[in-house]
Amino acid sequence: MKNVLQMRFKNLFLLLAIVAGGCSKSESDQSVVGAEATVITIDVSDRKQTIRNFGSSDAWACNFLGTWPDEKRNQMADWLFSNAVDAEGKPLGIGLSLWRFNIGGGSAAQDNIGDEWRRAEGFLQSDKSYDWSKQAGQQWFLKSAKQRGVNLFVGFTNSPPVQLTKNGKAFSSDGEHANIGKENYVPYVKFLSNVVKHFEKEGIVLNYLSPFNEPQWDWTGSNQEGTPYTNQEVYDITTKLDSVITADHLPSKIQIAEAAAMNYLYENGDKPTRGNQIEDFFLQSSSRYLGGLPSVDKMISAHSYFTSAPVDVMIKVRETVQQKMKTASVPLEFWQTEYCILGDKEEVPGPGKDTGMVPALYVARLIHHDLTVANASAWHWWTSISVYDYKDGLIYADKNKANGNIEDTKLLWAFGNYSRFVRPGAVRVGVSSSTGDVSNPKGLMVSSYINEADKTVVTVIINYADLDTSIKLALKGKQIASLQPYITAGKADEDLKPLAKVSGDEAIIIPRKSIVTLVSELP
Repeated sequence: MKNVLQMRFKNLFLLLAIVAGGCSKSESDQSVVGAEATVITIDVSDRKQTIRNFGSSDAWACNFLGTWPDEKRNQMADWLFSNAVDAEGKPLGIGLSLWRFNIGGGSAAQDNIGDEWRRAEGFLQSDKSYDWSKQAGQQWFLKSAKQRGVNLFVGFTNSPPVQLTKNGKAFSSDGEHANIGKENYVPYVKFLSNVVKHFEKEGIVLNYLSPFNEPQWDWTGSNQEGTPYTNQEVYDITTKLDSVITADHLPSKIQIAEAAAMNYLYENGDKPTRGNQIEDFFLQSSSRYLGGLPSVDKMISAHSYFTSAPVDVMIKVRETVQQKMKTASVPLEFWQTEYCILGDKEEVPGPGKDTGMVPALYVARLIHHDLTVANASAWHWWTSISVYDYKDGLIYADKNKANGNIEDTKLLWAFGNYSRFVRPGAVRVGVSSSTGDVSNPKGLMVSSYINEADKTVVTVIINYADLDTSIKLALKGKQIASLQPYITAGKADEDLKPLAKVSGDEAIIIPRKSIVTLVSELP
């Protein structure tokens, strides 16, 4: 969608004259030669975490939008999944490397969740048979992701099938315990096994199963599917699911436990039976230790909601997550598996659709800190396509079941600076700055990654400030031959726009309120 004009200047004096004269570099992306540039040094020997994927979810609108006319639904799929480029080398999409498929609880067949766009169909039927034609729109997006190169998939549930819940609904009545009785634990895990087997026949491997979503919340409201789980209930169901996966030789790993907020990983907080999940599930002395089960993935997941602001809280929470991770009895990864801008307590309020750079930069700042402070190995957005007046969509569509308008966002392309270029298996490496700070939440935030597959070095630079910054990229002990810049900024064509390559010894302007990704080959 958006591009920028690239120019070269012969010296820093001219750059400073332009800045002093009030010319905004968001109007022209410029690479600059200058002695005063901030030097960003990448140390490829300082290896951090391995990046597994960047993903997003199909809940909930995809089940309607996946049946829209081909032109519209294919455009949305291209924006989300495509790794192709146009004739000018501009990415056609953000190249998500994982897709989250919501295994519905069946609330769409009922009339007890007020907004039908927040209900989900279900494969399990009242006679306990399966109708695999359900969730057709979601299945279209699932297969479209596969066709466009996505090969990692999560099957996640918000609620067990309504045929198995205590109250026959996809939301809770008591808000304290799982909305499924012990007598239905085995039928539930067998249902999940059958879903995995079905999609295997369709050529889709559900690499991961996530049976619990935000177990800390009560889920008593009729706004969407959901159920609480105590840690003991998570443990009991997981052990049974592990047995079924092992017996059925399924390719799926179980992921635990999509905590509603990061603090529930390391403290009980206000949910004493549902918190402290790292210790409860991955400390060997715990009676609920899951780290030894063969089908349990050696990761723990949480959502970034309610800890993204203010800045000091955001950083402290992520530092604590990383410290707590080190106490686990097995090598453990942290995945951030759901976020959108939620509520009115954030620096950028959730209400009110905004397709511009304000939410894009805000989310990019959060991604940066999740990756560099919490050491997240994966980062996932929540609802990929929104039909609401809210900051919850990478893409927006009309709330119409048959057809309508679609619109991409700066947020989509901001996310793409990571998802499009930092591929599965990439390793985050250390960076330092001649100014002493590469993680200024009000200024410049820099992170670098080595893609092991093609030996490229990817550096994502967020400039949150109102001032353009001149930087020079250096590789410790080696020489960078050239850099390919891509920019996401405020103008209509500045969406991962490729700029002319620059020499590795040139300085580059990072415009105010922009995200610039620099790609180079590892010498």
